[in-house]
Amino acid sequence: MLQDESLGLVFLHGLQASSAPLMLSTAIDRLAHPVLAVLQDAEQAGYFYNDLLQILGQDKVLFYPSSYRRAVKYAQNDAANGILRTEVLARLARTTAEGNTEADRFVIVSCPEALSQLVVSKKRLEDKAIHLAVGDEVEIDDLLEKMREWGMQEQDYVYEPGQFAQRGSIVDVYSYSSELPFRIDFFGNEIDTIRTFDIESQLSKEKRQTADIVPELASTAEKVPLSQFLPKGTLLMVRDFDYVCQTVGHIYDEGFTQQALTERLETAPEVERPEILKQMRRESQLVKQSVFEKEFGEMRRVEFGPRPSATLKFDISPQPLFHKNFNLLKQTLEDYLLQGYRLFILADSAKQIQRLRDIFSGQETATDTDSYDSLHTGIDFEAVDRTLHEGFADRTQRICLFTDHQIFDRYHKYSLRSDAARAGKMALTMKELQELQPGDFVVHIDYGIGKFFGLVRVPNGDNFQEMIRLIYQKGDTVDVSIHSLYKISKYRSNNDGTPPRLSTLGTGAWERIKERTKNRIKDIARDLIKLYARRRAEKGFAFSPDTYMQHELEASFLYEDTPDQLTATNDVKADMESNRPMDRLVCGDVGFGKTEVAVRAAFKAACDSKQVAVLVPTTVLAFQHFQTFYERLRNLPVRVDYLSRARSAKQTRQVLEDLKAGRVDILIGTHKIPGKGVEWKDLGLLIIDEEQKFGVSTKEKLRRIKTNVDTLTMSATPIPRTLQFSLMGARDMSI
Repeated sequence: MLQDESLGLVFLHGLQASSAPLMLSTAIDRLAHPVLAVLQDAEQAGYFYNDLLQILGQDKVLFYPSSYRRAVKYAQNDAANGILRTEVLARLARTTAEGNTEADRFVIVSCPEALSQLVVSKKRLEDKAIHLAVGDEVEIDDLLEKMREWGMQEQDYVYEPGQFAQRGSIVDVYSYSSELPFRIDFFGNEIDTIRTFDIESQLSKEKRQTADIVPELASTAEKVPLSQFLPKGTLLMVRDFDYVCQTVGHIYDEGFTQQALTERLETAPEVERPEILKQMRRESQLVKQSVFEKEFGEMRRVEFGPRPSATLKFDISPQPLFHKNFNLLKQTLEDYLLQGYRLFILADSAKQIQRLRDIFSGQETATDTDSYDSLHTGIDFEAVDRTLHEGFADRTQRICLFTDHQIFDRYHKYSLRSDAARAGKMALTMKELQELQPGDFVVHIDYGIGKFFGLVRVPNGDNFQEMIRLIYQKGDTVDVSIHSLYKISKYRSNNDGTPPRLSTLGTGAWERIKERTKNRIKDIARDLIKLYARRRAEKGFAFSPDTYMQHELEASFLYEDTPDQLTATNDVKADMESNRPMDRLVCGDVGFGKTEVAVRAAFKAACDSKQVAVLVPTTVLAFQHFQTFYERLRNLPVRVDYLSRARSAKQTRQVLEDLKAGRVDILIGTHKIPGKGVEWKDLGLLIIDEEQKFGVSTKEKLRRIKTNVDTLTMSATPIPRTLQFSLMGARDMSI
């Protein structure tokens, strides 16, 4: 379709939905140079990148974001975005000038906000980079000294970009040119192996032949436009070049001019000068519109927006909206088949494909909107185990590519490969930091319990550095770098709200408390082992494998399951199908899907005619869970009810009668559930939300209920209380 020698300025007309990235992926092997694809904004670029990633894989697609976490005007650098940007620069620096090798055929996806920022020059990048390969002879001491000169931080363990650590012949380093850190193993002075490793488990992952070590380049003075890194012949693919140029110009004009800032600096109070200097540095790192138009306007260009030149026309229509009307879906697909189209349904979940096959074979009943009627006629479609953002039909090629998330009205979110860099080991997230108020109690792993004073600016050479100030006994203070947030956590207590005693610095009291805590944990672990040894000897109920209704419930979830959410669900169901009583803790931050795991487990139990108790600490939470469970299960053959002090005596009596008779399948409630007046016909599953918030008496009653009943505990407090522990982390859920 696109041949390299034929391209000057070409306009592609009629590309709809996700057909543009699909078209580009088919043309990339015919091109002899890299492609820079520029979308209108960061969100469009993210979806375009995600579509290309599904088709071409990581080796041929790179994402080039803004270096800032949010808009440029906030001037808040993002380490994860810095990694993605440096990865692009390092890849371009290795690309040959001729651009005639297979390694030089790749796509960079970006947006105007990213291209408006100047980058370090190629010479400066080469001066501040070390290329290592297996078999190279390298003096370890020289390597470590070079990284120290660059300002990289030496740590015991590596978990953030810009850090390195040495343990004997092994050097761990987190380069700004890689999503994951490198583990370099030396044999003498020879590099024996290079591996990436996981920052959370610190375990090695996959082998590499090479590694590029690049420090943070954000503060480098010498800056140039990205175009100076692009090889001659690079193809620019853009929806609307004029719009991109205007956006770059608007970003530049948003800042103060250098002259205005200089005048403000001369008259401003001392306390305001650091912020003015920051604005001056930011303004000096942006590209002027005239420079951008000259640098990028000379490139060969393909536009698929409103301005035509030489035109290639496509006859493409976007995927229709079905709104879960499966009769309409069936009729539409049959019409396409009669017209000779090949049907492809794209889904990154095998359950969604199976769900569609069940619908078309008449094995499912209606649970969403319109009745399926009799959909016994088979629909001949081909399943694809990955998905695009938007489906479409190509009338020229006679193919339909429909996505499952559009068919089922599910939200589709793109993902970048930089999540690991954002995770680190932050026990105190930036969100928690913003929620802290001066006077709140926090715990520092080295110094103990202190009070949060706030953020302060501390002189650091010619600049200022933001630090977190903590107050201890006798007014002693500790300033903690924002890069050491992993050492701080918010103080949480299960008592009546009595404020804790602040730690005293320099006395060793905090170390003694930690030692006593370790001994106490050992005692608790010993008791738990005895408890689980007894439970292991008992026989529990082995639940049946998933039914088609279980598949229907899980596939109807509005959002895409994260990998860790899916793992947690599968672990819980595997425990339930075992003949040993389950006792599993699912731990995760608020809003990360614990309740959905509980809903699926409860329905699995109800499918085997077992009753389910859901115990929550507050009346408000009981009603919230009731609404959630009821909404998710309202079209399935189960009855959900709840008990709390908000219900009248008459309503409570009726619920208890129905519970005893087996007419209530899932009961949600507060401390009333383990009370004397509650009788179960056949209790099979106990779900406890935030067990640590219940009193001693309630826990004693729970122990009597939990004799041989499967138990699922949910908590947002990361303290493992069972031998089976699933952790849903604040990043995305990490099991």
